[in-house]
Amino acid sequence: MTYSSLDQIYRSILLSKYFVKGWGKPDNLKRLFEFRKIISNRDLCYNLIPKDYPIVIDKDEVWSDYRVLEGHFRSPLDVQLPNIMPEEVKRAHFQIVLPTKWQEENYKPMCLHLAGTGDHYFWKRRNFMCKPLLREAGIGGMILESPFYGSRKPQDQVRSNLHNVSDIFVMGGCLMLESLVLFNWCEQQGLGPLGVTGLSMGGHMASLAATNWPKPMVLVPCLSWSTASGVFTQGVMSGAIPWDILKYQYFSDDVYREEIRKMVTIIDDDAFKAGKHFVQKYSDDTNDLTNLQPSPRIEGELFSPKKFVNNQDSNKSDPQEADKCPLMDQDDLSAEKTVDALAQSFAAMSSSIDEETDSKSGKEIRKEELGKDILDSLSDSKFKMLTFKVKTSDEQSPEVKRELEDYQLRKVIGRKLPFSILGLKSSSVRDREAIQFMRGIMDECTHLKNFSVPVDTSLIIAICATEDGYVPRDGVTHLADVWPGAEVRYINTGHVGAYILHQAAFRRAIKDAFLRAKEKLCSS
Repeated sequence: MTYSSLDQIYRSILLSKYFVKGWGKPDNLKRLFEFRKIISNRDLCYNLIPKDYPIVIDKDEVWSDYRVLEGHFRSPLDVQLPNIMPEEVKRAHFQIVLPTKWQEENYKPMCLHLAGTGDHYFWKRRNFMCKPLLREAGIGGMILESPFYGSRKPQDQVRSNLHNVSDIFVMGGCLMLESLVLFNWCEQQGLGPLGVTGLSMGGHMASLAATNWPKPMVLVPCLSWSTASGVFTQGVMSGAIPWDILKYQYFSDDVYREEIRKMVTIIDDDAFKAGKHFVQKYSDDTNDLTNLQPSPRIEGELFSPKKFVNNQDSNKSDPQEADKCPLMDQDDLSAEKTVDALAQSFAAMSSSIDEETDSKSGKEIRKEELGKDILDSLSDSKFKMLTFKVKTSDEQSPEVKRELEDYQLRKVIGRKLPFSILGLKSSSVRDREAIQFMRGIMDECTHLKNFSVPVDTSLIIAICATEDGYVPRDGVTHLADVWPGAEVRYINTGHVGAYILHQAAFRRAIKDAFLRAKEKLCSS
């Protein structure tokens, strides 16, 4: 599987680090793993949530063609596992977007939208997914705020950077139970059929949430796969994890190795052995690749388009520059033009969005400003993309060509990639054991083989990116093997490219899945 260069560049310019406080308290991990055995069983999990679970509606607003309810309730995970989450996480906040009038009396589709990484509060999902789906297909929307995000973010947490690995499992447990609360509420209101979707992390959380609903349900996981273990041990996100801290904690506390490790089961995916790709690529020198010198076969230096246009004549007349050739054509986009182009794409996506006031921030959202606002929110620093070309000869081996590309790519972005394309020195046995442990606990709590199969897999349409650097699929169980009958669609791009440019494809899949549910509903 080839990783998108855009995914690698995007991840490399982010300064954020995840799990900076380590694995989490050993006692909390053990409680979570024991509880996983309950919530992975549909009958046991569904019976944990009373159908009349108390919900408080705080706001009910009617706009021109839709209605927005906003409310909260206590997270059922706090009831089942008290004192395992920060105080801010315990209260679940949600919005519900409804039409002022349903198109059909017996068909009132509702889709729950779960948040991807970095998606705080409600407005992104409301404006890019819920409102377009409501206008295009009459599908109502539910938006659940993720634990550790938005108003549920702990005060000492910076942006989306979860402190502990265990926080991911708390988030998953919360969303599975909280989704059942909202599904039950919809049924009580006479709404249905029901569905759930999400992008990236939200897509995997949607998959987990759907496993515990005892009736046929629409499921559209976007940019996710059958397990999240590869995200943290194999993909570009693994470069954002402080492995030295995790390794130190793992070997300094016997509870992790002697007790917790025995509680997890690594799924034996074909041709995939415990973060094999990452183990080959990772070393303690990941953040210091300065010892990698440019190959003498590299011809030319990196030029910006502007510099090349202004200096190409002088370069030709300078004997010391005579052998140099530009690696960027003059008609390539500059970084600034690329940012503007992407911002325009977002602005186009928001053409149907009304000017309104966000209920949380109180800021006006204007169409002409929305594109750049979203683009800025995608990263901790200003996103820039450069295109480049490397001049190589036909006689050079594929390995040498990859080395040249890797070297020049690192020069383009001005920082070091998480991995060298040719690979770094082999990591130690201790590195491998820590990575193996990470894969084990991630598989334990996220691999779909460990959960019930949704009641009707024909209502599942998954969307994947062919060059996804965030969610690797090499050697991991295919989603259709875990859920026979599910449909998988592919977008020919990477993770970031799909998120930016293919929102319409995600909405199309949701509409198609609900049409299937409608046909089955009418035929029954």
